[in-house]
Amino acid sequence: MDDGLEEELFRLVAETCRVTEPLPTGLSFDEPLIGPESTFALDSLDAVEIVVAVQRKYNVRIDAQETSRQVLQSIATLAAFIRSHRPEPG
Repeated sequence: MDDGLEEELFRLVAETCRVTEPLPTGLSFDEPLIGPESTFALDSLDAVEIVVAVQRKYNVRIDAQETSRQVLQSIATLAAFIRSHRPEPG
């Protein structure tokens, strides 16, 4: 599904976590989002900021630590979670 959500999340993460380096081009959305292997070099405090920003923007709830750890594995897993939990427009 190409609704542009991954690109939107990529920009949201960069903005939320104040990534100052030039954003990489050709990034795979399956690359790790948090941790030492992360393209953004994000840590657990950044993860909290991402969760808050996503919950506000997309009106989805990311609960328990285990769930958030799975959801924040990559931009792709975050996008899949949002698609499956976002409220239906009504």
